[in-house]
Amino acid sequence: MAVSWWHPPYPTEQALHHSLTLVAVGALLWLQRRDLLPTGSLVLALVFLTLHTIAARWMYSFVPYDDWLERIAGVRLADLWGWRRNNFDRLVHLGYGLCLAPVLYTYLTAQRGWRAGWAALAAVDIIISTGAVYELLEWGVAAIAAPAYAEAYNGQQGDVFDPHKDMAIAALGAVVAMAFVLGGRLVRVRRRRTDAPRANAETRVVTGSPAV
Repeated sequence: MAVSWWHPPYPTEQALHHSLTLVAVGALLWLQRRDLLPTGSLVLALVFLTLHTIAARWMYSFVPYDDWLERIAGVRLADLWGWRRNNFDRLVHLGYGLCLAPVLYTYLTAQRGWRAGWAALAAVDIIISTGAVYELLEWGVAAIAAPAYAEAYNGQQGDVFDPHKDMAIAALGAVVAMAFVLGGRLVRVRRRRTDAPRANAETRVVTGSPAV
């Protein structure tokens, strides 16, 4: 995050965007010190914060990803797919659901003893709820602290339904993440059930115990 402050193009707006980043980093440190956050969850949280940090530097609406891609591969996504807006904010909101829903799921199952299904449902619900709260808070901060730049700060880019789309994309990311997590869990459970009788049979053969 410190590197992103090297000659920032939008310092005021970047500071506003990072007001909650500091809270998130503090929460991660608190959880990590108490061994409540496994390494995988920490990595996912840091991936999301990295996306957010990149977006915050360019006020979400002006991340020059097309310029970067053109230099590397000679193509621009706007030309390939006909985009008329900067869609990096969509990637960040998708990452919010994809990265943080598994973190919440792991915490609820490992630390709180929740059942997998309820933990997955709660993780999706928390992503949707916190996404809505963040959109309201973001608009309130912009309207109070930088009213002249409120629309640009919020990354609406002229779309009055931008907050709704952001929340929907975050929810989609959370649902997809939980589908993968629960699917992987189901595969592991079925594998254990299949391997258990085989292991018991091998044990009986080795020990010479008669089959029951």
